[in-house]
Amino acid sequence: MKRNHLDLQSVKNKLNELKGKSVEMSINRGRKKIDVVNATIKDLYPSVFTITTNGNLQTFSYFDIMCGNVVIINE
Repeated sequence: MKRNHLDLQSVKNKLNELKGKSVEMSINRGRKKIDVVNATIKDLYPSVFTITTNGNLQTFSYFDIMCGNVVIINE
């Protein structure tokens, strides 16, 4: 379910501005588990983006931000 009123292009533009920068993210993993991590946005692809946290690479879709499963806390 879409929570915030962001369109796909604005999400991609915002992530493109933050590419290579360190950000704090809140990630809803399901079953009442929410992780707050310091991450660096590494790459942007047509349907997903990647982040690195402590040397680990993780992939998320842009829809994860649009529906609120991934929230960028500070920019």
